[in-house]
Amino acid sequence: MASNQDTLVTVFGGSGFLGRSVVRALCKRDYRIRVGVRRPELTGHLQPLGKVGQIHAVQANIRYPASVEAAMRDSRVAINLVGILTEGGAQSFDAVQGEGAGAVAKAASAAGARMVHISAIGANANSPSRYARSKAVGETAVLSATPAATIMRPSIVFGPEDQFTNRFASLATISPMLPLIGENLATSMGAGSSIWMSGLIIVPQIVVAILAPWVGYHSQKRGRKPLLLIGFALPPVRAALLAFTNAYPFLVVAQLLDGVTGAIIGVLTIIVITDLTKDTGRFNLAQGAVGAMIGIAASVSTLATGFLFQGIGPAGGFIAIAAIAAAATALIWIFVSETKPADDPD
Repeated sequence: MASNQDTLVTVFGGSGFLGRSVVRALCKRDYRIRVGVRRPELTGHLQPLGKVGQIHAVQANIRYPASVEAAMRDSRVAINLVGILTEGGAQSFDAVQGEGAGAVAKAASAAGARMVHISAIGANANSPSRYARSKAVGETAVLSATPAATIMRPSIVFGPEDQFTNRFASLATISPMLPLIGENLATSMGAGSSIWMSGLIIVPQIVVAILAPWVGYHSQKRGRKPLLLIGFALPPVRAALLAFTNAYPFLVVAQLLDGVTGAIIGVLTIIVITDLTKDTGRFNLAQGAVGAMIGIAASVSTLATGFLFQGIGPAGGFIAIAAIAAAATALIWIFVSETKPADDPD
């Protein structure tokens, strides 16, 4: 029986968040690894995960079967991790997660290799979501080419360096209200305040993890603007609540509301940018610009909030924040149009 050192595993999509973890795990088990990616020159971060010469990156785009077949040459195992959350140009859900998955499975079958395919928990051919339908099409294509394939359907995958929980964690840390809550806790609870504060930071992250899939589903079903209005309408309620009490149970409620807002704004930011930049090739540019504006706004709002609270006190400061947030909600309602494409299915 061949040892792991004699077994070549080709990992498609091995340079991403999930891919890095898979490559690291294979390296620890002494497999030889070929990483199939569109830009092999950008995979230098993978080399330290294994021994010298253990990891080799090659150019492979699953939208081009010939490149997939070349990447599978002499491999005994194929692992397909390729997936996208947003469409752009030729990178459509059907091309990548449907036809692309089938191309990997056909190449694995031709090479006599074992096939492992990562799908998604919501894969369903009858789903209203194009993402979920493309995942189901991919599963069908994989099983058609390699009936013995192993298909995994993970839910939300999160961990260090992910772009999901860390995105929302960063949203929580730039909230101008969070430091003020911490100050109140330090005053009222003394030495144990850090533990209680940790609990308040964790609460919105849990809410985000639970609600984010729901937000994505209903943004497709009911449109972006209704959810966006809910996301912007909750901060005034939260600020008004904090203006009149600093009792810990009410702080937990306030953080629950923050989690709902974080889930809605975090998910819809990506979806709305996708809507507005569809077929333009400017998604990354727009996302970077929005990220920069969020960072600038966070810095300015934290500074302004500090001066505000020093000038009029905590209660008045929270009321002022509530008024500003309510005004922002009104502006969204009046001036922001629905961005969901008219040809998107409900």
